[in-house]
Amino acid sequence: MAKKKVQEKKKYDNPDVVGLRAEVLEQPITETLETNYMPYAMSVIVSRAIPEIDGFKPSHRKLLYTMFKMGLLGGGRTKSANIVGQTMKLNPHGDAAIYETMVRLSAGYQALLTPFVDSKGNFGKVYSRDMSYAASRYTEARLSAICAEIFRDIDRDTVDFTDNYDGSMKEPTLLPTAFPNVLVSANSGIAVGMASQICGFNLNEVCETTINYLRDGGHDILSTMPAPDFPTGGEIIYDRTEMENIYRTGRGSFKVRARWRFLPKENIIEIYEIPYTTTSEAVIDKVAELIKSGKIREINDMRDETDLGGLRLAIDLKRATDADKLMQKLFKMTTLQDTFPCNFNILVAGNPKVMGVREILDEWTAWRTECVRRRVYFELSKKKDKLHLLKGLEKILLDIDKAISIIRNTELESEVVPNLMMGFGIDQIQAEYVAEIRLRNINREYILKRTAETDELERDIEELEATLNNRRRIRSIIIDELKQINKKFVTPRKTGIVYADEVEEFDESEQIEDYPVTLFLSREGYFKKITAQSLRMCGEQKYKEGDALLQSFESSNRRELLLFTDRQQLYKARVHDFEDGKASTLGVYLPGKLQMDEGENVLAMIDPGDYTMPLLLVFENGKAARIEASAYETKTNRKKLINAYSDKSPLKAVIPLPEETEIACFSSDGRALVFSSALLQTKTSRTTQGVNVMALKAKRSLVSAAPLAQTQIKNISRYRARSLPAAGALLKPEDRGEEQLSLIEE
Repeated sequence: MAKKKVQEKKKYDNPDVVGLRAEVLEQPITETLETNYMPYAMSVIVSRAIPEIDGFKPSHRKLLYTMFKMGLLGGGRTKSANIVGQTMKLNPHGDAAIYETMVRLSAGYQALLTPFVDSKGNFGKVYSRDMSYAASRYTEARLSAICAEIFRDIDRDTVDFTDNYDGSMKEPTLLPTAFPNVLVSANSGIAVGMASQICGFNLNEVCETTINYLRDGGHDILSTMPAPDFPTGGEIIYDRTEMENIYRTGRGSFKVRARWRFLPKENIIEIYEIPYTTTSEAVIDKVAELIKSGKIREINDMRDETDLGGLRLAIDLKRATDADKLMQKLFKMTTLQDTFPCNFNILVAGNPKVMGVREILDEWTAWRTECVRRRVYFELSKKKDKLHLLKGLEKILLDIDKAISIIRNTELESEVVPNLMMGFGIDQIQAEYVAEIRLRNINREYILKRTAETDELERDIEELEATLNNRRRIRSIIIDELKQINKKFVTPRKTGIVYADEVEEFDESEQIEDYPVTLFLSREGYFKKITAQSLRMCGEQKYKEGDALLQSFESSNRRELLLFTDRQQLYKARVHDFEDGKASTLGVYLPGKLQMDEGENVLAMIDPGDYTMPLLLVFENGKAARIEASAYETKTNRKKLINAYSDKSPLKAVIPLPEETEIACFSSDGRALVFSSALLQTKTSRTTQGVNVMALKAKRSLVSAAPLAQTQIKNISRYRARSLPAAGALLKPEDRGEEQLSLIEE
């Protein structure tokens, strides 16, 4: 068990504190975590970062309830500073945090499709990083009309109340939302060890879906709620399979892109809606970076022309620019097309749970059903209490004079109620009610009017009891309320839907000029790309002193390269990333260009083509591994792959095998071996060492390998092996090329 370091008791050297002793007590770290860290983690999860089934975090709930108690539902606006100050009675986290919460819930900020705060003044914009909100003393706010459905019947015992942090007042544990606000309001939070990311859905679509789901549990949710909806608009690139997975599991992601239009007269692209996940400044910064690096050459200028009318990013185009092609490129390279990750993590009865849409609707329905039941029971109790009082009043009707006589002839005030109880056979509550009737109301007319309500109350009680015991009636009430909300709050969909098969993706290769080139790699890692015309005109290749050619082959400007290094790593590069060179230059130093690790060197350069051919990796210990090039294919733009091959022995050669061919291996003791690549089976793991190919004597090693056609061997049959491993044969003088001679140990 890990323990804290123990320090023995000792006196301080400072004479001013002589006699003072310091002691560190021994404590298991598990106990420290349990007593200190775990309560903090639970507090963040349960009381701060994760929304509950009503769709609110505690900070949201405290703010809205404070505004409700201030009479800001249906009333006039008040200064935001006043609201912030009052909210601190429930939320003691500081005025800045409270005001930021209000800003996010406001209509002005536009972070929610259905905002809860009706704001006046500058509340900033969710799509702008630099457009900050004004101070709370300058802005005003009140509750939006939709909050009437959030607080519906909150005073009828629909939810539990608890003490605030100092016990001076009560606050609701949840708000009795009459619609599934947990799906309507976008929410995100990072807790300890978990997070939540809930996208918002259209209010009308959510209500319609809930109504249909309550009527039919097998309802196809995607038919009435096809996709999320964002206040910033844009377009969702719709993939039904992907969306079904999100709806089913509560996890997944989808793509959102900006909306734009081309103004041919001004030769301008106007972007007027951007993804919810980005800001206008982030887009402009990225475009500026792309222009500066030369990756985008079609743009003259880009400006932010956002005003009171809304977002507007203007892009001035160069002449003859294809706007559609440019936007495809911007979607690919900037956050004008972004991914929204979903993680529907919600607190249910204090426990975090990741749920799909159907499960969320189940939980909300169960919770809302309980709210309605509690409201019905509250009304039932009130009516029963009133009926009970009226039943007592009915008995007084039988003899009003007797009641007056009892009250008049009772000497002590404390005996009035007991005497009425005995005189009419009523209980204490009824007697108290009778005793409190004013003298002017002790007449037959008043009493008859009051007791006439008895029959109506009895009918109401019977109806409420039937509702309380009938689950279908409860659901009918929920459905009726959802219909009213749907009719009252019409919310047009803001985010469009574009099907994935209709979207044209940017193909970078189409934008790159393709032409034949010859690639050169030196032993010290210098790379050259030379065109056919330049190669015909050039003379001898130039290298640094002591350097020489390692590899050379023909390729094209659109191809991709795999560069194996001596650190079991592989770097990917595109030929077009390098400028055309000349034979008279040293070329580009690859370790610097590709940001390799210090001291890392390039061993081999491969053109993988379409990643369908095998590669043969030959190691110093005489082993060889045949691996598919697809093992190095990546869907993302990763430039570096670790663990590219086995680290058991140094790599000596990487040979592409577009077709089966014969391979020649050379050892340090002057032997050569020729075998067919067809003798080796393909391995699935790229870190495999493969199989023994060349049998080596002690202290001997394999020094090189190459396709037989690239060697000087003439007596092929002398060195050919029909089975592996094999030792090969000593090289004859006529079979030795300069390269092989230089590799043989003396």
